[in-house]
Amino acid sequence: MNNDQTQIEDTSKIIQPSCSISEEDGTVRLTLEMPGVDRDNIEVNVEGNELIISAKNEASIPDKKYLIKERLAGKYRKRFIIDETIDRNKIEASMTDGVLTLILATKESAKPRKIEIR
Repeated sequence: MNNDQTQIEDTSKIIQPSCSISEEDGTVRLTLEMPGVDRDNIEVNVEGNELIISAKNEASIPDKKYLIKERLAGKYRKRFIIDETIDRNKIEASMTDGVLTLILATKESAKPRKIEIR
């Protein structure tokens, strides 16, 4: 293989966290389950029309002999397409008890409004 070629990431080892999405009062709420992931190991980025969440869970100890190992360790990645109605400057993120919550505000111009008849 030529060294000038781009390396392609092995996606078979990427963990897709469980996710719920709800909408209420002009905001979209995403919750992603990421147990054992430290908030310092999570990145949330907006690139064009994509919201990308990536993280690394280093909970495994490679030299340890496990009898049972059910908790996933490795790289997390989840991508969402967001449209022009989402205000990219008003995305908030918080992490509590292994659940990452993202609040996406809708632009005022995209919110439904009632038009008064004169």
